[in-house]
Formats: sequence, structure tokens, C-alpha cells
Amino acid sequence: GTKKKAACPGLGLFYTILSAFLFSLASLFLKKIEDVHSVEVSAFRCVFQMAFVLPGLIYYKTGFLGPKGKRIFLFFRGFLGSTAMILLYYAYQVMPLADATVITFTSPVFTSLLAWIFLKEKYSLWDLLFTLFAITGVILIARPPFLFGSHVTGIEGSYTDHLRGTIAAIVSTLSAASTIVILRKVGKSVHYFLSIWYYAVIGLIGCVIALFVLNEWRLPHCGRDRVFLILIGLLGLGGQVFLTKALQIEKAGPVSIMKTMDVVFAFILQVLFLNHLPTWWTVGGALCVVASSSGTAIRKWRHSVKKAKQREI
Repeated sequence: GTKKKAACPGLGLFYTILSAFLFSLASLFLKKIEDVHSVEVSAFRCVFQMAFVLPGLIYYKTGFLGPKGKRIFLFFRGFLGSTAMILLYYAYQVMPLADATVITFTSPVFTSLLAWIFLKEKYSLWDLLFTLFAITGVILIARPPFLFGSHVTGIEGSYTDHLRGTIAAIVSTLSAASTIVILRKVGKSVHYFLSIWYYAVIGLIGCVIALFVLNEWRLPHCGRDRVFLILIGLLGLGGQVFLTKALQIEKAGPVSIMKTMDVVFAFILQVLFLNHLPTWWTVGGALCVVASSSGTAIRKWRHSVKKAKQREI
């Protein structure tokens, strides 16, 4: 018989880098938008997600509500996932791009902690060490006055905005970590498209309600901002697709490590297009966070490889 054609080596890691670049570009365009609230940007992103997922739901005949026993999990997945997106977009708008990106990379560490609490997964001393590294990195980025003094350099606008952005990024990260724990709980019993559908629908409903409460709903005044909104939706969707493809053909460990390229791209784009040089505090915080997230990913990867070998025996 004919031999099956081997997959291109490194293709999954290339997809991961491409996904990181698209996500970073989307966050750059978000920084460039001037008169659109972060909640409204999130609403546009949800519309793009719905338009992409709807044909898939019809094709795979999954329905729009999902299995009865899983709907509560899907609801919280949608609520927490959309909350993470809205808060992250807010953080991008009020604090340096690299700072917000670095904080989001504490997600794997908090995922391990939440999985230990709710799913009874193993949590070792190494995991505790990585958590402490991540918290140290966030402190170096937030630079609270009681530790670093009242004069804080390298931020955008006032320190109050910087602190609000930091809190928003941290809560966004915790929400994203909670979403991953819920997806682990649900497992493969729910189609991937259905999970995104809940995320987009609940997010859109929440965004519309928030916009009317805040009285912030308005179309961008200039054509450039409208183009940026469309690009944010397309690039975010493209990043999601390539990340999903990467996870389908590559192990989660190498993908998680390679995804730290998000931080590298954020630093490069911030310097080139926003004319904002990161401080050494930010660089130090980034190294702490990248070390903790990479360490967590490597440990999970080695553990999964070890379990796979035991099954073969």
C-alpha cells in the first residue's frame, strides 16, 4: 500500500507564531483606535465570531443550546470568556501594550491553581514556585507606590489608569483561566463551535447592555477607526483559527512555550509603532512571567509524555 504522507515538521509551531503575531497586531490596532470604548470593540469582535461559527453549527448539526447537562457550564464559559476579552481590551487601552500582554501570560499558572481547587488536579511545589514567579512579575509591572515610591515612570497617562488597567488585566487572566478549567470539565462532549457560539452570543448581549448603561454606543467618527475595528475582528478570528490548528497537530506543551512570542511581538510593536520604550521593570516582570508560564507548560508536557509511555507499557 501507499505510505501516508508525513506532516510537515514544525508546522504546528509555525501556526502558533502566526497566531501570536495576528493577536499582537489586533492589540496594536486597538491601541490606535481613539474614540471607541473597549466594550464596543468587544461587541464587534463577538459579531465576527458569530458570523464565523454559525455556518459551522448548521453544518455539524450541533444545535444552538448544547446537551442539557452541559448548558450551565457553557453559559459560564461564555460569560467568563467574554468578561476576559472585555477587560483585556480595556487594559490594552489604558496601559502600555507590553505590560498588559505580559500580565495575561500568567494564565497557565492560575489555571493550574484553579484546576487543583476545582478539578482536584495535582499541584506540586514547583507549581507554587511558578505561581510566586508570576506574582512577582505582575508586581514589577504594576509597581505599587508603597513598594516603588510615588514617582512611577514608563506608564501611559496617570498611575490611577495604570492601576485600573493592571487590575483589569489580572481579572481578565483569572477569567480566562476559569474558562480553561470549565472546558476541561466539559471535555470533548461539546463541539468546539458550540463553545465559541456561547462565548460570542453571551459576550454580545453583555456588551450591548453595558454600552447602553455607560451610554458609550457610537460609531467611530473617522474611516480609519472603522477599518481598525474590522481588522481587529478579522485578526482576532485568524489568530484563534491558527491557534486551534496548532493544537490539533502539535502537543500542548510546545505550543504553550512558543506562544510566549506574544510577549516578544508586543515589545517590538510597542517600540516601532507606539514610540514607547519599555522600562527595565517591565522587562524584569516579563522575564518572571515567561519563566513561570514556560515552566508550567514544560511540567505539564513532561507529565503527559510520561503518562503516555506508561499506557504503552
